[in-house]
Amino acid sequence: MNNFRSKLRGLGCPEVEVNSLKRKMTCDQYPAKNVKKPKKAEVNYLPPHAQGETSESLEKERIELLSEVMKRDNSRMVAQKMDKTFSLRREEIVKEAPAISDFMKRWPALFSEVQICEEFKRITTVSLESTFLARLDQCTPKLMALTLSKGGAAGLRMRQIKDMLLQDNTVEKRREIAIRCLIVYLGEKEEDLFKQYSDEEELNADLAMQIMKIAIIGDGPATIIVEGSKILERIDVARSCALMMGVIYALNLTYPKQLKFTFEVFQKLCLELDGQKASSKVMNLKFGIF
Repeated sequence: MNNFRSKLRGLGCPEVEVNSLKRKMTCDQYPAKNVKKPKKAEVNYLPPHAQGETSESLEKERIELLSEVMKRDNSRMVAQKMDKTFSLRREEIVKEAPAISDFMKRWPALFSEVQICEEFKRITTVSLESTFLARLDQCTPKLMALTLSKGGAAGLRMRQIKDMLLQDNTVEKRREIAIRCLIVYLGEKEEDLFKQYSDEEELNADLAMQIMKIAIIGDGPATIIVEGSKILERIDVARSCALMMGVIYALNLTYPKQLKFTFEVFQKLCLELDGQKASSKVMNLKFGIF
């Protein structure tokens, strides 16, 4: 395998080349230091540029994309250029790990619901929203049944969450309740993922303090926040969880430690990515609900 990887490195394979010692900073020139590799079942983690393309030619495409995204009814051209510049975007986000606010300025076209889903599909080959929501709908009845059998404080909280259906029994609310119950069932806290605000002003005042959150104003739609920046706004809670996964993959982010089981379920059970390798808690959930 060492010989095989050496040959790949000689051919300029980005996923191998990025970890070569000569590519690392002087202070990081150790084989096991800051190794960059797929960790969440990414199929196209760090793809090479298309034949005939270079970083310079793709940078010109990126600059053209800045003007294309400002035009009306131009989604087809934007999609073509986003697809063409995918390798440049991955190279930048994986190798340089820029601040999210800076990356949003360089790639504004990425930060829409459509392009987050497309970027996720480029990375994993899986359709994001349709897969996530279909699996969530499939497990919701069994998950709701667990609220009757779970005891203690967790069981009480799950039943309180379920009572929200008495006021609103829409599909969107059922999905939200299923996710909230899932978080509690896994022994984690809803407030580590969701944060409630009374109005937009309160949200804006607290924005800089949030690293990774789904903000909900009153009973209204949700906003995805990463590193103090609003990524996507005005989406329902369940879809915001799916799109949060898309944002994490697109920006090469790690899961928050306090929600590691929740995001493991999102990845391995809801999106069926690397589902054969999971923690015992998630595997037990898989056999019991999914």
